[in-house]
Amino acid sequence: MGHKLTPKVILEGTRLTFKTEIAFALNEHPRIVGPRKYRYHSPLISAEWCAFTNFPWGRGPINFEPQEEALAMETYATWARLFELQRYYSWIVDRFHISTRAYQIQTHGRDYDFLWLEERLLPLNFRLVFLNRTPESFAAAREERLKVSGKPDQYDDLSVFIREQEVIKRLVGESILPKLELDISDNNIPRAVERIADWLESTGGLWME
Repeated sequence: MGHKLTPKVILEGTRLTFKTEIAFALNEHPRIVGPRKYRYHSPLISAEWCAFTNFPWGRGPINFEPQEEALAMETYATWARLFELQRYYSWIVDRFHISTRAYQIQTHGRDYDFLWLEERLLPLNFRLVFLNRTPESFAAAREERLKVSGKPDQYDDLSVFIREQEVIKRLVGESILPKLELDISDNNIPRAVERIADWLESTGGLWME
C-alpha cells in the first residue's frame, strides 16, 4: 500500500484569480485526492465565508470590523485545532490568513501577526499557493466572472485588485509555509491544477510522513 494522500493547500490571491475554480478542481483531481468513483463530502473551506453577519456579502474572518477581532481570531484558532485533530486528511482552503492580513492592512491600517497560526500549520504539511495575474489580464477574467456573479458591481474597479495583489505578494513572501507562486494570466485552470499537483508531488506535499 502506498502513501495515504493527505494534501493541505491554502490558495491565496486577490479576486479574479480563479481560486475557487482551482480549489474545486484540486479537490477532485486523482493526483491530489486519489481516484473517486463517486462524489462525497470532501472538505473545502474558506475564510471568505461571511458568517459573522446575517445578510449576503457581509463580514467574516477576512473583512471583520475591529470590534469583531476576538471572534475572527477564535475562528482561526478553531480551524487550526480542527486541522490538528484531523491531520491525516486532505484540506483545500480557498483564502485564509494572508487575505485577512491584506484586507485589514488596507482597510483598517492594522496588520495581524499570524505566525502562531503558521507555526501550527507547518507541522501538518500545509502548503501555500499564491495565484496571481498580470494587470492587463484582469479585464478578460472579469468578463468571465460577470457571466456568473451575483454581485457584479464588486468588479467595477480593477485597480483595487491590482493594488491588493501587490500587498498579498509581499505577505506571501513573509510566510514560513512552503509556497508556490503561480501565474494564471492565461485563465488556464487545468494547466494551473497540473502545475500545483506537480509541485506537491515533487516536494512531499501530498502525504504526511
